[in-house]
Parts: sequence; structure tokens; C-alpha cells
Amino acid sequence: MVTSLTLASLLLVLLLCTAGANSSSSSSTPPTKIGNGYRLISLGEIPGGGLVGHLIVNQKNNIYGPDLPHLQLFVKHETEDRLRVHITDAETQRWEVPYNLLPREQPPRLQKTIGRKGKNSVTVSEYSGSELIFSCIADPFGFAVRRKSNGETLFNSSADGSDPFGSLVFKDQYLEISTKLPKDASLYGLGENTQPHGIKLYPNDPYTLYTTDVSAITLNTDLYGSHPVYMDLRNNGGQPSAHAVLLLNSNGMDVFYRGTSLTYKVIGGVFDFYFFPGPTPLGVVDQYTSFIGRPAPMPYWSLGFHQCRWGYHNLSVVEDVVENYKKAQIPLDVIWNDDDHMDGKKDFTLNPNNYPRPKLLAFLDKIHSIGMKYIVIIDPGIAVNSSYGVYQRGIANDVFIKYAGEPYLAQVWPGAVNFPDFLNPKTVSWWGDEIRRFHELVPVDGLWIDMNEVSNFCTGLCKIPKGKQCPTGTGPGWICCLDCKNITETRWDDPPYKINASGLQVPIGYKTIATSAVHYNGVLEYDAHSLYGFSQTVATNKALQGLEGKRPFILSRSTYVGSGKYAAHWTGDNQGTWENLRYSISTMLNFGIFGVPMVGSDICGFYPQPTEELCNRWIEVGAFYPFSRDHANYYSPRQELYQWQSVAESARNALGMRYKLLPYLYTLSYEAHISGAPIARPLFFSFPSYSECYGLSTQFLLGSSLMVSPVLEQGKSEVQALFPPGTWYSLFDMTQTIASKEGSYVTLDAPLHVVNVHLYQNTILPMQQGGLISKEARMTPFSLIVTFPAGATEGAAKGNIFLDEDELPEMKLGNGYSTYVDFYATLTKGTVKVWSQVQESKYALGKGWYIGKIAVLGLDGSGGASALEIDGNPVTGASNIELTATEQKFLGELEDGDDKKKSVMVEVSGLSLAVGKNFAISWKMGTKG
Repeated sequence: MVTSLTLASLLLVLLLCTAGANSSSSSSTPPTKIGNGYRLISLGEIPGGGLVGHLIVNQKNNIYGPDLPHLQLFVKHETEDRLRVHITDAETQRWEVPYNLLPREQPPRLQKTIGRKGKNSVTVSEYSGSELIFSCIADPFGFAVRRKSNGETLFNSSADGSDPFGSLVFKDQYLEISTKLPKDASLYGLGENTQPHGIKLYPNDPYTLYTTDVSAITLNTDLYGSHPVYMDLRNNGGQPSAHAVLLLNSNGMDVFYRGTSLTYKVIGGVFDFYFFPGPTPLGVVDQYTSFIGRPAPMPYWSLGFHQCRWGYHNLSVVEDVVENYKKAQIPLDVIWNDDDHMDGKKDFTLNPNNYPRPKLLAFLDKIHSIGMKYIVIIDPGIAVNSSYGVYQRGIANDVFIKYAGEPYLAQVWPGAVNFPDFLNPKTVSWWGDEIRRFHELVPVDGLWIDMNEVSNFCTGLCKIPKGKQCPTGTGPGWICCLDCKNITETRWDDPPYKINASGLQVPIGYKTIATSAVHYNGVLEYDAHSLYGFSQTVATNKALQGLEGKRPFILSRSTYVGSGKYAAHWTGDNQGTWENLRYSISTMLNFGIFGVPMVGSDICGFYPQPTEELCNRWIEVGAFYPFSRDHANYYSPRQELYQWQSVAESARNALGMRYKLLPYLYTLSYEAHISGAPIARPLFFSFPSYSECYGLSTQFLLGSSLMVSPVLEQGKSEVQALFPPGTWYSLFDMTQTIASKEGSYVTLDAPLHVVNVHLYQNTILPMQQGGLISKEARMTPFSLIVTFPAGATEGAAKGNIFLDEDELPEMKLGNGYSTYVDFYATLTKGTVKVWSQVQESKYALGKGWYIGKIAVLGLDGSGGASALEIDGNPVTGASNIELTATEQKFLGELEDGDDKKKSVMVEVSGLSLAVGKNFAISWKMGTKG
């Protein structure tokens, strides 16, 4: 709880400048440094908390346009763990991310009276909050953010002669600001892009943010989403600390990371910085998602396996796919259609020949009755067709983006299209009505919104050609057939600074909406471009919320800051190559940091054909993506998991384990929803002091303690996996133990059908028995896996589980349809105790869920187990409950270097402990003789 910042908590140190303090020679400025910055001439506290200051330009120039002469600075500790620094034009309102789209506090109104412009002015000020301190230098203006606990500088925009960057630049279409960085800082984020070097940002790689339909196989290029946020992880003498910096700006930008500095070059908007102090990586994401929006609640079935393909030509093919998964005994929850179900590739339609409605409804009745789901694609482009009701209603409601007063014409799959303007409230209502109409036609269970960067097969100002068919209906559908001319006459279409769009500095209107096109209330596409997919996601979520009172599931290709509050994401058009398999892990982990934890890549690659070996290895990774879907291109051979016997075996193995882990994954999705915690995480989230894992991009965690170490290279039957300090247990063979004293690489066997998954010490993992559909898997008995450090004589472990009526819109406790259970275990003086504490027991009791087995790993193996008690009552030999002990095998070094050390797993089976009721079970372990 943050109280208003009074003068007592505000330290303002005002020192008067001398007249010569701002003397600066433009001739000595390197050509890479633009301008001489600004001078702070006033700074003071305002009612309601925060500081407002005024800046005036030191010396104007016209590089990339004239400098704005007067700027307004606003600084506020908005919460105990969020600092905002906002800089804008003091004279005129500028474009910002709409406050109704991403709700947040409004900055103070512009104060156009600049005040005294004398030579003497403020040079230093400090403004302290609970966690962070803001300070600034007056001339040239620069600001710093420090950690209050230890004084560490997290951000410092002041430049000196030795820095490769200059002072603050603020022009209408070019904004530049930089920060110094320590050379050993590890940075993550700034997406969406495919990073060949792994999850850490790599010095001198390009980082351009501008939503673009460029295949994900393109490296170091602006892709489908824009996330101008980075996490900075540092380790000073074994003391790790993390923080994040968000620049909330939707305009195109280049970010230059040089290793010891980072520079933003932005082509519009304002500087609106938010600083999140952490200091743990989980704390950073918690603070970040508290601001941008908590990740959307996901239905249970969405954590099952999904199958899709562009090219399921008719309904019978889809029916065969579902049947073949069943025959192969491979789990499948959701079947998808790309645009094959549509009539002429038009949104919200059905092909009457290939997907006749009566047969489709009968098919959906059949799959719905067993708990399976059905999802279809929607593209934003609405076909220009006078007999098409969706288009007619769109025109009648005036919902489309305009150019010169007419709906902007583009081309996507159906041919000529107009694009809905989701910044217009009327469009949001129209879109919701179209979704409602379509749902009455086909009761789909979710929507897949694609091509929403926005993608256009043409460029510029286009007309429908006369005398020829467009598209022809033959050949690839992405060749532009409209009559188009380039638009370069405006500064919006041809801005003075060229961001590295598509990695080639292409015009920013290339194959998208012309950037001089106009949205609702005169907003330019130039400013709002990267918000298109986000605004469509918000509108789609609102529409689905209004249907049947169910929890929406939306998959969006384009994302922005806050998209995770409404949708899941897949990483777009990848390739069936070993490199793309590796890249998928880094992109997935980045989106967890971005607040979009429900993420995955097309398993086996979107195109071209993967090899059989690659598809084996890919399902072994993809089975552990938060969002797990096989999807392929129209022109690729079929690659469903049953197409190869060997892949089917790997799928049964890996997806079989996923379906046993569904209660754990669903609990992680609940934790994501309430705290932002990523489902899939880099290892440094759990081991921030272990710097060896800071760049690790070939392994990942699910939650805090389940580690996946896949094979990512061709022809390999073993994997070198890094094990942070502690004890790890193989989930597929819990007798296999790795005790890593200080952290080490261990060579693991990994024949073709094996993926290595390990569980860390001090954990209680809830599992079920699996199944072919999540609905049936969800009703099987539970088991608990309890892990102590190997051979422990003392220890403590904990875990939890969240259960609810998973299609209710809200995912929360207290509504009568949910239960939350904390599990605890201790090992003290030879006694093992496992117990639970239940919140909201009614729901779980009503479902009849029970725990049938508890396995405790890592116990001192020098004696047997005896004196079993449940809820304080001794268990007699007449009961069906069995207690068995199995010796565990060690790989790698032992904790204490004692190769004679023994560790056992004790299993208690035959239990019937109600999940919805507190229980306590205990037994004694023998002592060394």
C-alpha cells in the first residue's frame, strides 16, 4: 500500500547552476550524437504526488526534423514497486498508447507556462520511494534510477564524452534516449524476434520493434509482436538482483544494445518509462503484470494437445485425423481448422460443400460429448463483397480504417479486403455481433486470430483491377493482384529516420496498412500500427466473454504489452529444422517474461517437411510447451504425430507424461493468472545466484522445479544437461538421482523416444494417471511426488494444487467452484510426515478426487520404513495400504562426496485420501546400524 508522497518523504536537492554549465561545442559532438540535449529549468511536487519539471532545448538542429523546444517531465512512484518517468511535449498533446486500451494513471495536464528561462537552474534532484530513487542532472538533462537498498544504479541516461551515445533527443518523429549498463549485466526481452544466440540479448545484434508479418525463420528481425521491455539480471559477488524497464510506446523503434549501453531510437510518441525493481526475476514479472494486466485464465482443456493443419480440405479429413489419434493412442484435446472451413476464405462463413453445416454440427456434437474442442481461424481482413453480410454490416456501421475518407483497400487470402478499426467502439460492437452470429452457426470453443500485424499482400494505395480476376484462384494466394501505387508523399509514409524494418530498412508501410491511413478520432496508422493485434485481441476477448458465460480461449499471432491478459500466443511461421527447434525455447521463455505465459511453437515446424528424427525430438520438447500444438503448411506433407510409428511412440511417451502433469500445469496457469509467474521459465528464475545458467537456452523449467533437458541436435542419443546445485530426480524413472554439489553438466542417456525431465528437491508435485483427453485424465486418482535432498536425514518440501470449474469466466477462489490445497512434507529425526491444508473444500469433495499414492524420494537409505499413521491412526496389516522402499541410483557427484551414501524412495500406495479434506500421513525411517 503506497501512501501519498509528502514533502517529508521527498528529498529535493536544488543546486544553482553557473551560467557556463551548459556550454557545449557542437563541433566536438561525434556524428552519431544528435543534438545537445535539454536543460531542466524547474522541478516541483504536485498535488496527488509526483514531480513535474520543465525542460528547454539547449541548441536546435534539424537532423531528423526540428527539436521540440519545451518538454514536460513527470515522475511518480506509482506504487511501492513501480516508478514512472514520463517525458512529452509541453506545448501539444502527443500520441500515447490509448489509456482505455491499456488502463493506467493519466499524467498531469500540460502546463504550457514554462517559467523563468534564466541561466541559473536546477542541477540535481532526488526523489525517493520505497524501493527506488529517482535523481537527475539539470544540464544537459539526464536522469538515473537507483535501488534504495544498496544504491545500485539501474538506469542512467546521462552521457559523457566517452559514451557511444548522446543526450536526450526529442523531435516530432525521432526520439532518442540511452542508458549506461554494467558490462556483466544479463539482459532479456525486447521482442518479438528469433534470437540465434539464445535468451540473453547479444551485443550489437539488431533489436527492432514494429509488428510485421515476417516468417519466424528470419533471425534478428522485427516479427509479429512488439514488447519494448527488458529484464536486467546482475550478480554482484554472489548477490543476484533483477529489475525490468518498460518503455510504453507503440511507435516503431530500433534498440541498440552495445553491452555497456542501450539506446532507444523511436519514430514517434513519448518517453513513458516504468521501472520495476524486483529484485527476484519472479518479483519482476509479478510487478510488471500487475501493471500491464495479469495473464488470462485458461480453460483446462487448452493445456491438452492441439492438432491443426492448413489444408484439411474437407470435414472427412478432420474426422479421420481425430480417429487416427485415437487409434494411435496419442492424446488429443483440440482439433483446429485453418481457413479450409471458410467459403471463399471469408471470415465467419462455412464452405457448404466441404464443411456442410449439418455434418459439421454432428461432428461437433460427437467430439463435445467426450470433452474434445474445436477452434477455427479468423483473419482481420474482411472481403470486399457486396453480397457478403459481414462486409455489408461493416460498411453500414462505418467500422473500417480509412484512407482519404474511404475504407483502405488491401489484399489478403479472400482477395480485396478492408481492415476493421478496433480503436473504434462501434467496431468492437460490430465485431462482437459477428462473432455471436458465427457462434450460432458453428459452436466453436475458441478463436485463432492471425495475420493481425496487420499483414497485407500489397503495398500502398490500391484499387480493384478492372477486367481481371483477383486473386486468380491458382498458384500461391499471397501474390498481390490489385492495382497499387506507392505512397511516399507524406512524412508518415516516409519518416526522416528509417527503423530497420524487416531487417532491411524497408518502408514502414511495406505489406501492411499505409502508415498515413487513419483510425477512429484521426489516429494515424503510423502511431497505432503495432497495437492492431492487441486491439483486435481485446475486442475478441470481450465478444467471447459475452457468449455462454464461458472462459475465452484466443490464440493471437500479433501481440503487444498487455496481450497476455486476453490471449495465448504461438510463435508463428517456423521451419522444420533443428535450428528452429532450438530457437523455439528462447522465444517461449521470452514470452513468459512479456506476461504471455501460454505460448508455444508449431511442433515439427510449419514448413517444409521435418525429418522423422526431428519430429520425434520436437514432440519431446513440444509436449512441455505451455501451449502444445502441431501445425503445418498447406504445401507441406502431412505431419500429424501418428504419420510415423516412431514419432507416435515418442508422442505417447512425452504427451503421456504431459497429461499426467496436467494438474501441475493447470496450477501453474493459476499462479500465472494471479501473479504473472511464467509457466515455462529460464533456469535463472529458480537459481538466480547460479550465473552458469544465465544464458542457458537449451533447457527450461516448468514452474519452479521441473526441468526439461531435451535433445536438440541431429543424430544424438545423449544430452549434456546443466544441473544447478542440489538433488534432481528423473520423472520417468524416479530411482535415477543426480546430486550436484556445486552445479555441473551431466551426460544423460537420451535414445530416440526418451526426453529427460527432472524434479528438484524440496518439492511436492501433484500428478494424475493421464489419459487421451484432459476431461478423462482429470478424473483419475492423484499421486504426490515428494522430493528431499538425496540421503537426507532432515528436510522440508512443499507444493500446491488449484482445482476449479475450468470454463467459468473467472479463475479464483471464493466462488464455490474452486479448491486450493497446500501440501507440506517434513523429515525430522527419522519421521517422515506429509500433510495438506485445504481452502474451499466443497468443490473438490463434490468431484470425489482422491490421492491414491504418495512417493517420497531422497530418504536416508540405511533402514526400512515402519509405523505408518494416517490422521494419527496406526495403519494395520489388514489394510490395503502398502509401504515399499526402492534404492535409488546416482549419476554425477554426490552431495558429500560419499560414494557409499544410500538414498531410497518410499511409496505408500492403496491410499484413498480425499483431495478436498485435510490429511496427515507419517511413518518412521530406520536408523543406521
